Amino acid sequence: MYIDEYVIAGLIIVGLTIAFFGGFYRAIKNDIKKHGDGSEQSHT
Repeated sequence: MYIDEYVIAGLIIVGLTIAFFGGFYRAIKNDIKKHGDGSEQSHT
């Protein structure tokens, strides 16, 4: 496979995007575990 700077830049962007959304997912899961999912509707 031919590797040039555009392929490397694309792989870096894909990796950073996956890392960003993975961190976002982990932060949301941690917040739900800490505060609950809000389904009880007690705070109107």
